[in-house]
Amino acid sequence: MSLLGVVGHVANLAVGVTINPLTILGLVPVFAAGLLFMKYVEVDPESHPINIKKVRPEYDFIVVGAGSAGAVVASRLSEIENWNVLLLEAGGDENEISDIPTLSGYMQMSQFDWMYQTTPPTDSGYCLAMIGDRCNWPRGKVMGGSSVLNAMIYIRGNRLDYDQWAEMGNPGWSYDDVLPYFMKSEDNRNPYLARTPYHSTGGYLTVQESPWRTPLSIAFLQAGRELGYQVRDCNGEQQTGFMLSQGTLRRGSRCSTSKAFLRPVRNRPNLHIAMYSQVTKVMIDPKTRMAYGVKFIRNNRPQFVRAKKEVILSAGAIGSPQILMLSGVGPKEHLEEHKIPVISDLKVGHNLQDHIGLGGLTFIVDQPVTFKKQRYQTFEVALEYIMKEKGPMTSLGGVEGLAFVNTKYAPKSGKWPDIQFHFAPSSINSDAEQVRKITGLRDSVFNTVYKPLKDAETWTILPLLLRPRSSGWIRLRSKDPNIYPDIIPNYFTHKEDVQVLTEGIRIALNVSASKAFQRFGSRPHKIPFPACRQYEFDTDEYWECSIRHFTFTIYHPTSTCKMGPATDLDSVVDPRLRVYGVGKLRVVDASIMPKIVSGNTNAPVIMIGEKASDMIKEDWGIRVIH
Repeated sequence: MSLLGVVGHVANLAVGVTINPLTILGLVPVFAAGLLFMKYVEVDPESHPINIKKVRPEYDFIVVGAGSAGAVVASRLSEIENWNVLLLEAGGDENEISDIPTLSGYMQMSQFDWMYQTTPPTDSGYCLAMIGDRCNWPRGKVMGGSSVLNAMIYIRGNRLDYDQWAEMGNPGWSYDDVLPYFMKSEDNRNPYLARTPYHSTGGYLTVQESPWRTPLSIAFLQAGRELGYQVRDCNGEQQTGFMLSQGTLRRGSRCSTSKAFLRPVRNRPNLHIAMYSQVTKVMIDPKTRMAYGVKFIRNNRPQFVRAKKEVILSAGAIGSPQILMLSGVGPKEHLEEHKIPVISDLKVGHNLQDHIGLGGLTFIVDQPVTFKKQRYQTFEVALEYIMKEKGPMTSLGGVEGLAFVNTKYAPKSGKWPDIQFHFAPSSINSDAEQVRKITGLRDSVFNTVYKPLKDAETWTILPLLLRPRSSGWIRLRSKDPNIYPDIIPNYFTHKEDVQVLTEGIRIALNVSASKAFQRFGSRPHKIPFPACRQYEFDTDEYWECSIRHFTFTIYHPTSTCKMGPATDLDSVVDPRLRVYGVGKLRVVDASIMPKIVSGNTNAPVIMIGEKASDMIKEDWGIRVIH
């Protein structure tokens, strides 16, 4: 096969669609040598998890979903040699393209993505710049789940988040309780971090800074100092401050939870993994109210497998509530609407929370220091990645810096910031076609606002609201498991959310106005969204209009199976993550968070998987050494 043919073949395998190899060579960073090297030389196919052909009739534990939590739980439970564990995953395995950090955006809207969308709002406006007023909500449908689609950012959240969880009636979930579980997973490869009391080495999950960055990343840190913030490890003693991004990166490549937790244990005889297996229902005995197995579809054939000890749902903040409701666990009236027999009347799907911000907040500079596709789409860049595991392709989804800042609405202590910045030395125009695809921006919006920036040098801050007051729902549209549920995030139903975010945007403008960025001639891009032309730039009305149009989720849905004490009528699971009213059934994923954490959710979900694994072991009589 010719070089061009091989590149095309590998690309087709990677994204699950037929692609002209000339398109790959022209529109995606140069894979010709890279994919050949990784596909046929470096990557040992035997290192990947084994997809078993036939599932046994019964296992001790069934884990549903091999994502950021499920991969951890399956790995840790299978440490007990006399326990048999089945891990069911609706998607397939990762591949070479998903390994490349800078291509994280290309994983969205691919075979690895459930490709969810929000339901168009009926009253409070959001996602108005998107086609159909619907925001895309990518979720991982692949071994490793959303840890294969994300920008690999490793942020743990704030100490006060977890102390709040404990104060809400969840003993064992304070910061002092969960910190050991963050450290248990971690293998930090940056010596200056690894030596601190807040990090560790030797865990399954590799964490490090990208070995490559643009000059603007240093300007970002310097700007933070000018604004009165410290440059610090925001995963350390205090969160408030500016930092270079830490990520789940290993030798320049993505370290997903499948790579971290499942590949090293692939030969355990007591761990079976069944890919392309979509769970449709947890089987619960209506008399005893005990879970005893799951139904799933594999090879277009319905199957059933029995669980002797427990079923553990790790299908995520959308998947877990959907499966629970299809199984008869959820709000009574809602289930009765769909003629689903009610086993446990719980507020499943309520309390949906997410981090949102203003997308496309763009700044222009005069020097060629930004991350542009045409600048780094070269043979030399590809070779540097292949041969040295360095260079622009190791960038963490393009996010070089992070900051946690306090608006005037934040607690006066300054220790619980209410806005997070994701700094990227690029913008919508830097890879216009792919960004338009994954955001769903309307052509009229793109052509008006971003097309004029075609040849410009640009950078971005994504200001995110860390603790939104507004919350939404996941609701069934049908009892057919193949029909996606309604996702109703209810963004901005609380005016305070708009006010906090507006103040965050103004702090971002101050970053651009700093001496550090003025060296590059930085200034904000001021072309308004078409529907916001009547408002003057930088007025409250201008920013509210902009936020409601280019509403940007950073894909952190949580809290739809809320953890809480029995006295909290909104709770779905208890502090040991057992579903109320149903035996032998737990939920272990982002959906159990009673309140969303102040930061990226991937590291906290891995922690939840670690802690839940120990709780399950303890509940079945296994002594755990903390």
